Order: sequence, then structure tokens, then C-alpha cells
Amino acid sequence: MGAFAAFLKRQGIHVTGSDLPLYPPMSDVLKNAGVQVYTGYRAENLSADSIHPDLVIIGNVIRKDNPEAQEAMCGKYVYSSLPEAMEKLLLQSTTNLVVAGTHGKTTTSSLLAYVLEQCQKRPSYFIGGVSQDLPQSFFLSESHSKGTPSVFVLEGDEYDTAFWDKVPKFNHYLPDHAILTSIEYDHADIYPDMSSVVKAFEGLLIRIRKGGHVIACFDYEYVRKITAHAKVPVFSYGAQTQSQARYTPERVRVLNDGLTHFDVLDSGQKVDELAIQLSGVHNVLNALAVWIECKCLGVNSELVRAALKKFQGVKRRQEVKAVIRGVTVIDDFAHHPTAVRETLKALRLKYPASRLIAVFEPRSATSRRKIFQKEYVSAFQEADQIWIASPFDQSRISHDDQFSSDMLVSDLHDLGKSAHLLSSVDIGVKSVAKSAATGDLIAVLSNGGFDGFIPKLIQELEVHY
Repeated sequence: MGAFAAFLKRQGIHVTGSDLPLYPPMSDVLKNAGVQVYTGYRAENLSADSIHPDLVIIGNVIRKDNPEAQEAMCGKYVYSSLPEAMEKLLLQSTTNLVVAGTHGKTTTSSLLAYVLEQCQKRPSYFIGGVSQDLPQSFFLSESHSKGTPSVFVLEGDEYDTAFWDKVPKFNHYLPDHAILTSIEYDHADIYPDMSSVVKAFEGLLIRIRKGGHVIACFDYEYVRKITAHAKVPVFSYGAQTQSQARYTPERVRVLNDGLTHFDVLDSGQKVDELAIQLSGVHNVLNALAVWIECKCLGVNSELVRAALKKFQGVKRRQEVKAVIRGVTVIDDFAHHPTAVRETLKALRLKYPASRLIAVFEPRSATSRRKIFQKEYVSAFQEADQIWIASPFDQSRISHDDQFSSDMLVSDLHDLGKSAHLLSSVDIGVKSVAKSAATGDLIAVLSNGGFDGFIPKLIQELEVHY
């Protein structure tokens, strides 16, 4: 929503919006674009600047009883969801590359858009996160603006479209080709079980247009299962031996240049060697998926290698926020246990000599529920010290279904881990800062603002030192 609002503003369209208190990086994106943002939802926000909106776009986090949504739907305004607006206004004549999956879709779609841009393919792109390398998250190429068919890279979210359109966003994206990075259970607020998640991704494959293909990570059981019935060619990749994928990474290592190097094998035969700035096997797989897509599109392999090597990543994905007297503070979006585990493994690989301190806020709809209560115990095994915050608002979750931070800390203690409960953000910031020493790495994991934990921690570290 923020990326699209900034794009519209850059086109000279008058744009306003409403949200709860915003945090970087999206607050910076909107501010820099000059978008007027109202804090909180009120019916009068729609006409607060005395301009009657031609279109009201309602985000998927908005509930039906939202006062601003109620006003938008009263009959005086034209309204739409964002994916529906994309489908009708932009995607009919483009070659659409949809990147979907439980994990890695923001990084992979950003990387794909960046590589294609660096290879002079002039893609349009729409990405949910904020890239370190792309000037904005929503971009229409010059060829698209002139009505010439172009390539459009889209991050395909499986979360639902809007309260009146309870289907995945990617159902509206008219895919020609798809990258499927993973399928695991998530979004417990809208998917009651694993079968409903699988059905959503099956819908994506069904929608791939004639002449298309899917690039699928076979490390995930459900990816293998649904692609077995695909009506389009499937190009498989994966790092696990049992996945029996066609394309695999080999000899993954971090060299003295700080880059992650790996060989690319096609059916067991080395066909290329790549290097990326990102760390972790999960990012190796993200890069491999992009490499395969570029190969399928006929992009020059030498240019692809060079572009992959330059990509710096996405904000809030292993993002270094500050280094204060040898203490490095990392911001990461990880919230699912798989993402937590892989992120900490990646940081351990990149910073082998550092003590790794993990700070985790259970904030997503799934992490606030007890679905993965036990899985989180193993997810933190790479960390030397662990701080767990109380879950974000659980008022709409039944008591029997609530995740317990106390239980997680207790279970980690039973395994001999140094684990602590954060009673509050302000107290936690002081405790974490006090425990840190030169050479430490502090990884703050949350898919939200965490009540400003990182800027408060940076300030506290500066005072402490």
C-alpha cells in the first residue's frame, strides 16, 4: 500500500492515506514521496483536504467495521483493493513474473527486479518491502508507460486481498511465470489448516498463462506435491539431497571478500559459479531461483553473475542498523520459526566470531498463537543469548490458543540456553544494552515496529558506551 501510494504521488496524483503509527522504512518512503498520512482511522480523513477522492483503495489489514472503510463504502466513493486495481489497470498486457512462497518472496522479487534492471531488461516491478538497491518499491518502466508490453516483477502475497475478497493477492496478478520459494503453514488468522494454504498455492499454479513455467524449491514437501500436477514446465531447485531437485548449490562458503560463493549444479554437473553479498543458505536459494529465471528468459549469464554480486539486499532482512563500539545491531523481519532459524544460521555463518544475541517479538498472527510453540525452541539454537518479548496484542485470540513467551523461555532454559523474558520494551532495551559487549551481534527479530525497540536500543547503547 505504501509503495503504491508513493508511486501514484510520483505520477502527479494527489494521494492521502490513513494508518496506525508508522515506522521506518515505510514511514520514510511515504514522507520522501510527499504523501499525506493521517494517524488513525476516521471517516472525515477521506475528505480532510476538501478534495473528493476519485478512488479509495482499501488495504487488506482493514476490517469491515473500520470507520474509514465504512465511509468509503457508503455509496459516495469508488473503492477497490490494491490487487484488483493492479489487475485491471496495469497487468493485462505485461509479461508477469510472480514470486510467491511462505518465505523469501520479498528478497527474491527484489533481486529478480534488480538483476533484470542491471541486465538492461527495463522491468516494471511491485515489491512489498524496501530494497537497498532499487530506487522505489513500485516502478513502471518507460516501455510500460508508452503502452509497449514489458516484463513486470510482482511479489505475490498469499495473504487475502480484502475483507470483501477473501482470496490470495496473487490471484489477481495474471502470472505468466512463477517462482515458488516455499510452502509452510502461516497466517493462522485466515488459513484454518495446512490444506487451505496448499489450496491457495494450487490456485496460483492454475493461473499461470499458456507458455509459462514455474521455478519451484523442492526442499519443501508441499511444493513438490503441488508442482507434480502443474500444467506448465517445472524447473526445480533445492539444497537438500532428498529433494532431488534439478538445480542445486554446491560448496557454499563465505570467503575473505565477505561474499557467499557457491557453485550451480544442473543435474549434478557444474554449470556456473556465483557470489552474493547476502548470507545464509536460504539466500543462496533465492539467488539460484533468480539465476534460473534469467536463464529461462535468455538473459546474458555474464551480466546476471555481475548483478547478483552487487545486490545488497532488502531493508529489515539482516539489515545492519548500527555498529556502536563493536556492538552490531541487526534488524530482521523474521517471525516464522523457519525464518528465525535460517536467519540466525545465516548470521552465525557471516559473523562466526561474534556472540549472537537474539531479541524476538511474537507479533504476526501466527506467532501470537501456540501453533509453533515447540518449533520456536529449536529455532533459537544458534543464539548464545535470547530475549523473548511478550506477544503483541492477543485480545482477539482465545486464551487456549495463545502463544506463551514464558513457556518458550522455560523450554530454552531446559536446554541450557541463556534465555530471558522482556517485561517491557523500555526495560528490555536497558537489559539488552547492559548485557552487550564489544564484538557482540544483536539480532532484533519482529515483523512490526516493536514499539521502536531498535532506535531505543541504539540510543541506549550510545549512552551505555
